[in-house]
Amino acid sequence: MSYEFLQTLWFILIAVLWIGFFILEGFDFGVGMLLPFLGKKDEERRAIINTIGSTWDGNEVWLLTAGGATFAAFPHWYATMFSGFYLALFLLVIGLIIRGISFEYRSKDANPKWRHTFDWMIAIGSFLCALLLGTAFSNLARGVPINADMMYTGNLFTLLNPFGLLGGVTMVSVFLLYGSTFLTLKLEGELRERARELSKNLYVLAAIVVVLLAFFTYTSTDISTKIGINPGFTPLSAVIAILVTTFFINRKMEGWAFLSVALHIVLTQVSFFTLMFPRVMISSLNPEWSLTIYNASSSQYTLTVMSIVALVFVPIVLVYQGWAYYIFRKRISTDKKTLIY
Repeated sequence: MSYEFLQTLWFILIAVLWIGFFILEGFDFGVGMLLPFLGKKDEERRAIINTIGSTWDGNEVWLLTAGGATFAAFPHWYATMFSGFYLALFLLVIGLIIRGISFEYRSKDANPKWRHTFDWMIAIGSFLCALLLGTAFSNLARGVPINADMMYTGNLFTLLNPFGLLGGVTMVSVFLLYGSTFLTLKLEGELRERARELSKNLYVLAAIVVVLLAFFTYTSTDISTKIGINPGFTPLSAVIAILVTTFFINRKMEGWAFLSVALHIVLTQVSFFTLMFPRVMISSLNPEWSLTIYNASSSQYTLTVMSIVALVFVPIVLVYQGWAYYIFRKRISTDKKTLIY
């Protein structure tokens, strides 16, 4: 395999890892953010947690793998992004830790105040992760200050620009809708109906911010010069996918509603990586200083070995995760006898 082919292949594989993470962890974040609002009683909140209790930690493996693959395949990309976005990534890790601790320790004490505190920690950790990831990806599409030495010259507040924050709010809104549609698939009775009604309201918020982000992408990125005024099939389909979700929600077609939001997430990420390629980090100081798959990658030998390893282990991981979701596919009831604490 040629060196250029391997560089392109690993750009695509890293994109797939991020898409897999957002597809699997996106509804986890949404469920976490909705926990203290949708569940009125302890049994209801426990049922909500149980919908993702068997899979949430496995879903986070996709994030770790995406980071590890970036480090191995594109070390300059990893070095620039992880040093430049250090505080943002530190806060992301804090959010993930808060969530993980809360899931594990919530039921260690039956005291209502104890559980209520951890419920809010789950919500805050989930919100922080979604907001930071959306802000980071929006800034990558917009461009960040990178000098000729591949060094990030900004700070945390550089990332907190209007377009970056709009991207963060958009990801939070879409994940909230994604989580509520997931809950209609996993819950029973009154709690399921409550989740469906909430989905109708969350849809309005998600649709508005998605359309706003699509509009401001033209004014804040180089999409018009790189792709053209007509963005093409994928970005337009991403917007349409989120807009038609209301059709399925109103007709109680929860499976299709969930798939519609999932399709929006996939198409949005495909659009993002298409806009980036062959760049991995765009320099807002000088386009020629941007990091690309060609000047940021590892050696041909390293990419070859990684490709062989991925060919062996990725199918195993996919089969295992598919099996886990199949085993825990049943709906969750608020009956104390069936709840797992």
